[in-house]
Amino acid sequence: MIDNISWLAIYPEILLLVMACVIALVDLGVNSPRRTATYVLTMLTLAVVAVLQGMYASSGNTFYGWGNMVVSDSMGNWLKCFATVALMVTLVYGRPYAADRDMLRGGELFTLSMLALLGMFIMISGNNFLVLYLGLELLTLSSYALVALRRDNEAAVEAAMKYFVLGAMASGFLLYGMSMLYGATGSLDIGQVFKAINSGEIRHQVLVFGLVFVVAGLAFKLGVVPFHMWIPDVYQGAPTAITLLIGGAPKLAAFAITIRLLVDGLLPLAIDWQQMLALLAIGSLLIGNLAAIGQSNLKRMLAYSTISQMGFVLLGLLSGVVNGHVDPATVENAYSSAMFYVITYVLTTLATFGVVLLLAREGFESEEISDLSGLNQRSPLYAGVMAICMFSMAGIPPLVGFYAKLSVLQALIASGESAYIALAVFAVVMSLIGAFYYLRVVKVMYFDAPITATSVSAPLDVRVVLTVNGALVLVLGLLPGGLMSLCADAIVRALAS
Repeated sequence: MIDNISWLAIYPEILLLVMACVIALVDLGVNSPRRTATYVLTMLTLAVVAVLQGMYASSGNTFYGWGNMVVSDSMGNWLKCFATVALMVTLVYGRPYAADRDMLRGGELFTLSMLALLGMFIMISGNNFLVLYLGLELLTLSSYALVALRRDNEAAVEAAMKYFVLGAMASGFLLYGMSMLYGATGSLDIGQVFKAINSGEIRHQVLVFGLVFVVAGLAFKLGVVPFHMWIPDVYQGAPTAITLLIGGAPKLAAFAITIRLLVDGLLPLAIDWQQMLALLAIGSLLIGNLAAIGQSNLKRMLAYSTISQMGFVLLGLLSGVVNGHVDPATVENAYSSAMFYVITYVLTTLATFGVVLLLAREGFESEEISDLSGLNQRSPLYAGVMAICMFSMAGIPPLVGFYAKLSVLQALIASGESAYIALAVFAVVMSLIGAFYYLRVVKVMYFDAPITATSVSAPLDVRVVLTVNGALVLVLGLLPGGLMSLCADAIVRALAS
């Protein structure tokens, strides 16, 4: 472990911040309606940041900076690398959509997206309560503005207002919980909080009181029941390109902040937060899958699907500790399965919304499930990509969603606890119910008559990226070992530090 290399720990964040400011200034002189120069400069910046994060992650080194307020470790750097790539893919898919809807009159889409990514980076690397909260606020404030980017669209403005009000409440929960933990432990440093709680000298009731508010705040950011109210409305009301931006990369940051707070800082309270996560997971799997069945709007259906998918992530997170006993092998299996699940979920979500964005035309959003009718007759390739994504989310082999669900279920069963085994059975039953609404989309694409004979066209970069995206969902299902080993190694290194 190397201490006090402050600047080295945040080089990618500095680069991202500087370039976001530079791009905002450069965009003032750009007159192109599609913002080509701004777009190219943004993509080049993100590519450099992704490579830099990949180099950091591959080195396997862990070091702290700025008085232990930030940490650069393998888990965080891989998550930041994947988040950057996810944002790049999002911008590739979303740029034609945004241009058709006059959302590129200024460069706000690109600048705010980079600032949102910076917020994710800070959340992922934070080793201090205040740093984590600042990163969270930077992400959420940028997201509010992005949702309302179409200022002349009533649905988008309404979604932004709902997101803002509920997000402010959730941020208050998280901040209040952190303040309670600070008052009890006397420190904002996550490592020092862990030591103080582990000493056993602090009243348990005070710690649990703060923990409840922290878990509530995290549950909102993950979008799990009962803090899920914003997801369907925001997913449906926001422009589809922004829906993808909110539903993709930020899930990686939400996973990271959960690991930082609950595992790195509050592991001695695992018995308490495991019970909370179990209830959240049960509610998310139940309500997410049942509510999705009745949806006719595709974006709203995918919102409830997200809620149920995050329930699986929570199952992976809660299975790491058994009866307060920390076993290294159990911890590695549980948290690496949760990390694998959230990464593959983001990958599948990108391809799913990529197809939705592809089908959207000027003046037509392609938001209803019926809008996919007969897609196979119009474009077998894009119908195939969408079918792969639906099968993967349903957990059908040999796609990556099946292996992700299997790894989480194995982690639950390996604990040997009857309660965890019951949770695994419940999750399987809910997955069977959820398969209905995923397969309904496939049925509409392949067996219903097309509602239009319009051919599906897209720019070359969108077609290439979407094809690769869909292929990865299949290939990682057939050969999951590499990514799973990467997740396991990253978790082991992160917890060892």
